[in-house]
Formats: sequence, structure tokens, C-alpha cells
Amino acid sequence: MIHVLIERLIADDMEQTYEQAARSTLHQAFSAPGFIRGEAFTDINNPMHRFIVCKFRTARDWHQWAESDARRLMMNLIYPALAEPEKVTLLEN
Repeated sequence: MIHVLIERLIADDMEQTYEQAARSTLHQAFSAPGFIRGEAFTDINNPMHRFIVCKFRTARDWHQWAESDARRLMMNLIYPALAEPEKVTLLEN
């Protein structure tokens, strides 16, 4: 199993837009092959700094989801709400 750490910085006045799109994206991920679970976190010191931690069966499962049309469509809603591009890190233990 792998964990995927997604780090995002929300642009000023875009929090509500981001919240709606991020929630929809996470719900869609539940149906992705290999997806196990996902959680969203907010930086205590900066509420515009967000982290999503997802668990996938394999890195290949993550890449299939990351490159899917479903995620691409959802990311088209999220990207305008971000102050900078998201950062994605794959982790294993």
C-alpha cells in the first residue's frame, strides 16, 4: 500500500469554491480502483494551507486515478481556486 500526500494552498477568497470541488473529488476517488481511504487536513497556522492524505493499494492505482478523466475534470474546478500548483508526494512504509 502507498499513501499519497497532496498539498494545496488556496487562493484568497476561493475557500468555498475549493471546499466544494475538493469534497466532490474525494467522493469520486472512492470509486477509483485501488483507492482505500482519504482524509483532508487544514494547517492549524494557516487555514488556506490544505493537505489530503489518500491510501491506495499500489502506485499504479494512484497513477491511473491521477490521470483519469474523472480526476482531470474535477481538478479543472480546483485549479482556479489555488494560489499555486498542488504538490503530490507518494509515500510508502
